[in-house]
Amino acid sequence: MTRPVRIGMQLQPQHAPDYGLIRDAVRRAEDAGVDIVFNWDHFYPLTGDPAGAHFECWTMLAAWAEQTERVEFGALVTGGGYRNPDLLADMARTVDHISGGRLILGIGAGWFERDYAEYGYEFGTPGTRLKLLKDNMSRLTARLRELNPAPVRDIPILIGGGGERKTLRLVAEYADIWHSFADLDVLTHKNKILAEHAAEVGTDESRIERSVQWPGREAADALHAAGVTLFTIGVSGPDYDLTEVERALAWRDEINPEQVAGLA
Repeated sequence: MTRPVRIGMQLQPQHAPDYGLIRDAVRRAEDAGVDIVFNWDHFYPLTGDPAGAHFECWTMLAAWAEQTERVEFGALVTGGGYRNPDLLADMARTVDHISGGRLILGIGAGWFERDYAEYGYEFGTPGTRLKLLKDNMSRLTARLRELNPAPVRDIPILIGGGGERKTLRLVAEYADIWHSFADLDVLTHKNKILAEHAAEVGTDESRIERSVQWPGREAADALHAAGVTLFTIGVSGPDYDLTEVERALAWRDEINPEQVAGLA
């Protein structure tokens, strides 16, 4: 399956004491030509002052659904244990409708212990969090099929993580996009593992888009040659500097073939 390169921006909702700074960064990203705007699903800053300003993920996504016109958007990624999965499906369906069908449903097992401790969720172990994610994915996807009205489109599911036995199995079963932090060697290895899981569950692994954090132009060339087509640059508040995003967009426009007028 041949896909164009896409550039995402992860707008990290930290250190922006005025929501207007976030609204402005979303506007600038869409105007610049970004394909996807992500946030993240945490309750406190991950870098810088741990007591710094921070905003919640899914209420923000609803605002982006109204604010934007072209970009896809979503969480990179939703914490799998923070919300009842049936409720999350309904939230996603609603935000999808608000946007006219542009939501990406990103989800992972969760890892940031402070989120769990301070908001009263059970942190458990990596194994218990992955088991919960597995159970939740079954409920979430079943609820998406039952909702009335249905989502505007089959909402693309992005799963983040790289565990070879459990996470990649879930990717093979449920995901349209797999996001990892792998370098070229690790990605090449894990691609083989993902293909094995896909064969076991009867999935065409070529339909799963590969996604990584933007590694810079030189490394991006090699990762693209290995099959990665979605690259995401993280930007943090309060300034939300898009300089590196613009570099990635220029690279994307060199890589993607030009569309021929009149042809689909």
